[in-house]
Amino acid sequence: MTSVFTMIIRGGLPGTFIWQDDRCVVFMSINPIEHGHALVVPRDEIDQWIDVPSDLREHLFGVAHKVAQAQKIAFDCARVGMVIAGFEVPHTHIHLIPANTMSDMDFSRAAASVEVESLERAAESIKSALNGRP
Repeated sequence: MTSVFTMIIRGGLPGTFIWQDDRCVVFMSINPIEHGHALVVPRDEIDQWIDVPSDLREHLFGVAHKVAQAQKIAFDCARVGMVIAGFEVPHTHIHLIPANTMSDMDFSRAAASVEVESLERAAESIKSALNGRP
């Protein structure tokens, strides 16, 4: 069965994208734990991250590193946490969460919903930082 992430990647469901290349995408979480919470997702549907081929894994972590650096600038946070859990959607994904304290990484605090405009503003802030603009 096609995952919800594949539907977003293919345009069947809306997504607020930050990054797209031939191997992965990065889009904003619709259930953010903190403002600026983004997901790095391979285009290939791979359920568990331990099954991701090493070359793709290196690519995903490289993209995650670039996006996290931009999030740190965009949201002036102490850290950008990274979580690979994989229970919510059976499609490997890396959570990148701007954080100032450990409690900012608590998944029980995830928003049930968020305004699209908020996601778009966060995405634009990250894209600006990726492009070297303040």
